Amino acid sequence: MVYAGISVTCIISLKLAGMNWFDAICHAFAAMSLGGFSTHDASVGFFNSVPIEVVLTIFQLLAAINFATHFIVIRKLSLKPYLDDMEMHAFLSLVLGSCVMAAWVLWDRGTYPDFLTALRHASFNLVTIATDCGFASQDFNQWPIFVPMWMLFLSCLSASSGSTGGGIKMIRTIILLKQTQLELFKFIHPATVKSLRIGDNIISNNIVTSVTGFIFLYFMCVVILVFSLLLTGLDFVTSLSAIIACFNNAGPGLNQVGPASNYASLSDVQTSICSFAMILGRVQIFSIIILFVPEFWRK
Repeated sequence: MVYAGISVTCIISLKLAGMNWFDAICHAFAAMSLGGFSTHDASVGFFNSVPIEVVLTIFQLLAAINFATHFIVIRKLSLKPYLDDMEMHAFLSLVLGSCVMAAWVLWDRGTYPDFLTALRHASFNLVTIATDCGFASQDFNQWPIFVPMWMLFLSCLSASSGSTGGGIKMIRTIILLKQTQLELFKFIHPATVKSLRIGDNIISNNIVTSVTGFIFLYFMCVVILVFSLLLTGLDFVTSLSAIIACFNNAGPGLNQVGPASNYASLSDVQTSICSFAMILGRVQIFSIIILFVPEFWRK
């Protein structure tokens, strides 16, 4: 009901922003599921509308936040759960801070004539890739390479657990960072006894081990699949961006699979590798990898 309610609100908002009902419904469904499929070849760039981009940006951010948090907010009729959600704070701080940084880079390199124009295009396209949605309003393949590569990096870790986004999930990133800080602290104070905490909650060693194993498998799968595409003759930037985009279910990559093109130019073998990456990323790795463990079948 929460998901449906937010979707209806998104549809109405897009209609008020200037879309017709058909486009509003399709784009709202694509935004809330972070699916990113548009009714136009030029994606959201077809509309060239600031209000539409603002609405979609807001709802993509909402879709990348844990829906359990949305549920509690609506159930309690209070914004306090948002204030208490450390994962949401980290997600919004990282993504919104990155929007400003990306805008500055685009303005500084002369991609856009003024900072506000750069901020408009950087914000929408960075949010849509960071949340693993995949809309596009500009051909960011033509931007200074730092910005689109940073966008793809964000797609790996920005979305919250319990959201419709893919990737590692922000909560795993937070746990890994805090565990790193804890290990550094213990290196300096080897006799100390200190637990890993997130807020008021103590995180058990089993969870830390599971998170570490997942992140290791995540990056190893990405590396293996990138090398698989390189073996087929695809260039490095296309291979890397295609696997990251497919693994995180983000959509467009760079070069041959950039936002102004699609995956149609890939061979059957290359398409199969990307398809496997999408499945592996969507089921969060373990469900597929476990099939290749002999003990699983013996059990």
